[in-house]
Amino acid sequence: MPQLGLGTWKIDKRTCAEVIVTAAKAGYRHFDCACDYGNEAEVGQGLRRIVEEGIAARDELWITSKLWNTYHAAEHVQPACEKTLSDLGLDYVDLYLIHFPIALKFVPFADRYPPEWFYDPSAKEPGLVSEPIPIRETWEAMEKLVDAGLAKNIGVCNFGVSLIRDLLSCARIRPSVLQVELHPLLTQEKLLRYCAAEQIAVTAFSSFGAESYYALGMAQPTESLLKHDVVSTIAAACDKSPAQVLLRWAVQRGTIVIPKASSQAHLEQNAAIFDFELTAEQMAQLSALNSGRRFNDPGDFCEAAFNTFFPIYE
Repeated sequence: MPQLGLGTWKIDKRTCAEVIVTAAKAGYRHFDCACDYGNEAEVGQGLRRIVEEGIAARDELWITSKLWNTYHAAEHVQPACEKTLSDLGLDYVDLYLIHFPIALKFVPFADRYPPEWFYDPSAKEPGLVSEPIPIRETWEAMEKLVDAGLAKNIGVCNFGVSLIRDLLSCARIRPSVLQVELHPLLTQEKLLRYCAAEQIAVTAFSSFGAESYYALGMAQPTESLLKHDVVSTIAAACDKSPAQVLLRWAVQRGTIVIPKASSQAHLEQNAAIFDFELTAEQMAQLSALNSGRRFNDPGDFCEAAFNTFFPIYE
């Protein structure tokens, strides 16, 4: 699994295929996708061009996708994966993740796809409708995807230690990867240490912290890590950009990074993080910024955006 990937959340459908091809030409071989991002068909168009134009063969690519919250019941897991594969134009994904430890009421593909969060957006007071589906049921269906050759590896997103420990107690196929929010404001040392002990690779999302969340009303510009004095000072000392410093901090911690970018310049800049190293002091300075600030928290945004209080981390 390449330590650098391209995150496809919020990449515009209109330019998505071209971004995927541009990234591949810049050396990217790892693409992080999800049903909920709403652009897997466009990602698939780009992947097809990568192979057809001889930029990379399929077996040189690492494609990750994710099972959405409405498909946690055993009978819905494989159809959801097959829909993703159809959109991506693939026979298999390299990694399939449970997107959240949140099971919501099933929404048929024909009614709405991707289904997003609301069960019925047209309701007078729309909200989330949860379903009491055990993680074990979902995981056993995920394991069958590996048996069927639809997913090479399986894993989880947004899980804490207790949920992972419970999952390991019943898993026939252990989770290969945990994907979680990680940046200097949310360093999660204990979670990383636990995953290392259990040989679970960790992918960091939102490596730049607040940047992805301004437009969603989930962060303020004053929280920017890209403009933080500590990050800027280290960047100047290394003759690198603040973004490169934040990504380098993450890879030196042993995590995989999947920054989103759309322009060729940003794609190339984000990839140029393997020709320098932060000192132990610089790493410590960045880690010392930890304040437990989580931007992607259903306990906050579900109530604000979807009229439903739905904490999962507490």
